[in-house]
Amino acid sequence: MTAEDKKRLAAEAAVDYVKADSIIGVGTGSTVNHFIDLLARKMGRDIRAAVSSSEASSERMIAHGIKVVDLNQAGSLDLYVDGADESNSSLQLIKGGGGALTREKIVAAASREFICIADDSKLVDTLGSFPLPVEVIPMARELVVTELRELGGDPRLRDGFVSDNGNQILDVHGLQIDDALSLETRINQVAGVVCVGLFAHRPANLLILGTDQGIETLKAK
Repeated sequence: MTAEDKKRLAAEAAVDYVKADSIIGVGTGSTVNHFIDLLARKMGRDIRAAVSSSEASSERMIAHGIKVVDLNQAGSLDLYVDGADESNSSLQLIKGGGGALTREKIVAAASREFICIADDSKLVDTLGSFPLPVEVIPMARELVVTELRELGGDPRLRDGFVSDNGNQILDVHGLQIDDALSLETRINQVAGVVCVGLFAHRPANLLILGTDQGIETLKAK
């Protein structure tokens, strides 16, 4: 089974958690694209609306006829479905490979339940093999680079990329993240950091993995 097959399997399983006439949060990325397509096919107009974490996901949902609303209009959400670049067994995540980490973290914080969907390669013992994205205000980039190096990371500017918020992304290589909670707090305190792609203070509630054997579901400890 290919990685895309596994992503689709996880996305299909997540659709079963969506209730009719609900407003849900929808994330960003290749696995979420499968979710959006399957959601439109299976539930169609039964979804009242969705709050999106990126312009790309908004465009995809609108093309399917799913109404997209602003989070300020929607208020709190029952469910948020998104992917991840890495997850540990506590369902703490690294996210932001697609550059939408700030909006993803906002929508996750506004949701009562966060379901993460991924292929099984995303489950790791220790976070950090995937470079940790950090969104920064452009004028503060070199200040943030210095601070991240002091934390033991190797931050590299994501060339040619501008976030939906008009900011830059630093991808931090070389980290072994044993204490994700503390590291998330520390990086968030650096002046000029908009958001760090560690989802430790707000981890997923449920992780749905597509595997060669089918679906594997993990609940937060």
